[in-house]
Amino acid sequence: MSVTTDLDHGGWRLSGRVVLLCLLGFFGVVAAVNAAFIYYAISTFPGLAVESSYKAGQEYEQEVAAGRAQSERAWKVNGEVKPDGPGARVAMTFNDAAGAPVAGLDVEVKLVHAVDPSHDRAVRLVETGAGLYAAAFADLPSGRWYLTVEASRGGERLFKSDNEIKVER
Repeated sequence: MSVTTDLDHGGWRLSGRVVLLCLLGFFGVVAAVNAAFIYYAISTFPGLAVESSYKAGQEYEQEVAAGRAQSERAWKVNGEVKPDGPGARVAMTFNDAAGAPVAGLDVEVKLVHAVDPSHDRAVRLVETGAGLYAAAFADLPSGRWYLTVEASRGGERLFKSDNEIKVER
């Protein structure tokens, strides 16, 4: 017994060539869109977190040792960033493990904007009291920021903290 089927419907026929062209067209569109996304991603953000990966790798062991020493000191550090007109005021308190204020530090605060590097700011805090350090940023836009606090004495870094903050007006 033999069954024959007429697949010809009004002059158009689904053939292997049509299926191949549809598949090539579909994947061609996907590849073109991916290429556009890759181009715009690479051309708008370099993706650099550090200037030299080699140098960062070499300094890794020093960072680990500094982190251990900082943990052993067990300092209690509190800080705040409050909007003040078009800028902001930064205040930090440093206390040792026993709760006594830590005086005589060189404290530097860096605010790195989460999106636009042209907004990045750095300021050296001034000791305004025993263990209390403060300074003001003249112009600080609202938004998300990465806050880095480094405290040192005699050129030796004693404390470092990286935090993400949000400045709202």
